[in-house]
Amino acid sequence: MSLTVLQEQIDATLQPYVKPYWDPLSNLARLIEEVGEVSRILNHKYGDKPKKKNEEHEDLADELCDVIYTVLCIANSQGLSLDDPMQKVIAKLETRDKDRFEKKPV
Repeated sequence: MSLTVLQEQIDATLQPYVKPYWDPLSNLARLIEEVGEVSRILNHKYGDKPKKKNEEHEDLADELCDVIYTVLCIANSQGLSLDDPMQKVIAKLETRDKDRFEKKPV
């Protein structure tokens, strides 16, 4: 599924609301909050901070999707389509960084 399709799906879901998108700084705060939740899960799994005994299990995939959703909301609110920019990022990694990291033997 392309980012455009996801952006359109999100927009269709949010357009019935009086204010479909939060203000940019509110969305930024929301993004930081969601990234913090991803950080917490990874820190509990791989870092030095153990989870509290009474703390609920959070799903990493769900939290990553919250991050993606919020990024797509920010893009929509700013009138940006992310398909072409994402392809540029991938192309950059395939050219500029193609020999930067050790590859698996073939």
